[in-house]
Amino acid sequence: MTGIQALLLTSILFVAVYFLVRLRNRIFDVLLLLALVTAAVLFVLFPDWTTLLANRLGVGRGADLVFYTCIVLGWFLLLKLYTKIRRLEQLLTDLVRKKALEEKE
Repeated sequence: MTGIQALLLTSILFVAVYFLVRLRNRIFDVLLLLALVTAAVLFVLFPDWTTLLANRLGVGRGADLVFYTCIVLGWFLLLKLYTKIRRLEQLLTDLVRKKALEEKE
């Protein structure tokens, strides 16, 4: 195992443990995280697999495939956070309206 592999594996495991603790009630998020962590660990330990998979998918290099995948996952997370913020804004608006009506009476 090379130094970069050890560093990447440590980072991946740290992020996985952190999010498992934070997402303990959301089964979909936990399953998605476990799938991503498993793929990341396998691609770090066996970097040739990314190139083989990239070639089968029509991408030149494995690094390009990982980059494209990260872009898609980044958009997924961005949209997930956006919907959560919108939901919290709506909840806050409803609470303020309810409080205002209670104080009026």
